[in-house]
Amino acid sequence: MKNFSIAILVLLFTLVVSSVFVIYEGQRGIVFQFSKIKRDSETDKMMVFDPGLHFKVPFIETVRKLDARIQTLDEAPDRFVTSEKKDLMVDSFVKWRIVDFSTYYLRTSGSVENARALLKQKVNNGLRTEFGNRTIKEIVSGDRDDIMKQALASAESSRDELGIEVVDVRIKAINLPTEVSNSIYERMRAERTAVAKEHRSQGQEQSEIIRATIDAKVTIMLAEAQKNAFTIRGEGDAEASKIYSDAYSKDAEFYRFYRSLEAYEKSFNSKNDIMVVKPDSDFFNYLKDGTKAK
Repeated sequence: MKNFSIAILVLLFTLVVSSVFVIYEGQRGIVFQFSKIKRDSETDKMMVFDPGLHFKVPFIETVRKLDARIQTLDEAPDRFVTSEKKDLMVDSFVKWRIVDFSTYYLRTSGSVENARALLKQKVNNGLRTEFGNRTIKEIVSGDRDDIMKQALASAESSRDELGIEVVDVRIKAINLPTEVSNSIYERMRAERTAVAKEHRSQGQEQSEIIRATIDAKVTIMLAEAQKNAFTIRGEGDAEASKIYSDAYSKDAEFYRFYRSLEAYEKSFNSKNDIMVVKPDSDFFNYLKDGTKAK
């Protein structure tokens, strides 16, 4: 009997727990009865449960919870064509939330992936129209805000069609396709390389002019210095010759004697010096009795 009572209590507790479900803040709930959506008996509309504590029939009804918070749709950049038939890669994102849960579930089966795919298609159609009506210059010169406003306005129909409110549409970046960007970069690089080569050639030309001017100045300066050196040396040699001449004219005999001593000193500077001359040579005139031979 005791075991039977325990089993009854466990069964009742399970039934109570199974019949209660909680919808948290930021969520909405939809109840299914044998895979069919539970509807209001009076209005025949889908019943959507707000946040709070609710009850359901255990084992018969199941609950599907949907996110009611603002969500972000941020996919890979898409290619758009301008009025000039130029391609642009546009990176954008969309802020959205569910406002009509009945319509949302009927159109998307409650799948976030399906909702994002349908919403992306609708927003991209609006962006494609706006980009198709403008040139690249208009887009990059200040029409971006207007494009986002128009895209947001065109996405408002998603409220009735998908039960989704588009809160905001933003364009993060607008770039040229990779193949076009590479071509432009290569052309810019070639232009900069040509300019750099021109500057280098001009610099080389100026360098050669400056070097040639300096070399000419140096050559002139060296020639003038050499000329001055020869002039000074000539003047010094002339002065020395004059001094020698004056000295010789004052006492020729003493001058010859002095020159002979210098010759003796240079000739007998080392013990290894050997000179073969005749004894009566004029070289030894001043060594014979201290006087010059007559």
